[in-house]
Amino acid sequence: MKVELICFIILVQIFFSNCNKPKTFDELLEDLKKDIKMRKMAIAGADNPETLKTSIEAKNMKIGDSIFIGNEERIKSRAKENNLDISGFEIINIDDPIEICRYSVKMVHDGKADMLVKGSVETRDLLKAILDEEIGLKSKELMNLIGVFEMDGKLTFLTDISVIPYPSLDVKVQLINNAVKLAHYIGIETPKVAAITGLSVSNTRMPETMEAEKLTEMNIKGEIKDCIVDGPLSLDLAISPESAQIKYVHRRVNGDADIILFPDVHAANIAYKILTHLSDSKNGNILLGTTKPVISTSRSDSVQTKLNSMILGFWFDKFKSPNN
Repeated sequence: MKVELICFIILVQIFFSNCNKPKTFDELLEDLKKDIKMRKMAIAGADNPETLKTSIEAKNMKIGDSIFIGNEERIKSRAKENNLDISGFEIINIDDPIEICRYSVKMVHDGKADMLVKGSVETRDLLKAILDEEIGLKSKELMNLIGVFEMDGKLTFLTDISVIPYPSLDVKVQLINNAVKLAHYIGIETPKVAAITGLSVSNTRMPETMEAEKLTEMNIKGEIKDCIVDGPLSLDLAISPESAQIKYVHRRVNGDADIILFPDVHAANIAYKILTHLSDSKNGNILLGTTKPVISTSRSDSVQTKLNSMILGFWFDKFKSPNN
């Protein structure tokens, strides 16, 4: 009887624990609204209409206020062209793109802003400032960009979608660790990681499959912690329970992956853009391996994508490791 009672209590705890975990961007947003802190964002190159709209929306939601850094005349012109009221925002007038990046990064480095957001500046210029040893935001961890998609009522993480072209085995371990940390911030205690390749079996002629198998072995041995890693897996077996059932495949990840580790940046970036432009899923992205949140969305990304990315950044700021 005591054993049955203990089992019942454990099941109840698991149930309520899962219920409390945010599963969508809206749920993440609702939790942020309960936080009394109004986070400050440094917008590098604020003469981007979609970024201006997102900043206004974040302020109206009382989750974040922005400082616009860039050419003041262009910022005000873009706002006027799009019927946007930016009268309540601070503008720091800098014309040179390199100086815009450096000033924006230094603001966050010095604690004058909580988060860095890319506006109209070039990614390479912003990254150069982020990596600057004196004013930068690089942490001791690997720096990479992770995409987060809301699909079928859950959040799924894609890595690495932009920074590292051909990750080695050691780098893939770091990519997993970064993604797992972000998943922990959001409340996924033991995320499932799918190391995907073109096949679901190892093949010596396909090094990616052998590395995926090695990652699984490392996880089983406890060398990769706080998650469940399975690979090699094809994409359908990683994200589709129906495919796993039809194919009678029983793996550690059975169509329920939280994190998808791609073999290289080409596969990851193509998948990211297919999901962004050809599906109804919501998405955002965040740069990891930094001491403070960095949002590096594309200039063409929608207001919703930029807002979702800011939400991820706010969660990073709220729950980031004190060791960073």
